[in-house]
Amino acid sequence: MAEYTVQFNWDSEAAVWYTTSDDIPGLLLESGSLDALIERVKIALPDLLDHDGMNGKNPLSIHFISERRDVVAM
Repeated sequence: MAEYTVQFNWDSEAAVWYTTSDDIPGLLLESGSLDALIERVKIALPDLLDHDGMNGKNPLSIHFISERRDVVAM
């Protein structure tokens, strides 16, 4: 089974989560909701990785990593 890692980062100025991945060229997505972004990645991956016409025939394992930093005024 092929395994891929997708990193989610928070852009506080735009108030959106966005994706980065060293494993998946062309994966450029963003959303205000982390859960919605995970679903968008699941939908986009088969098309982005369909280099050999095997779309839908091989399962993919996706490791999701998220990071969010905020500043709190005191």
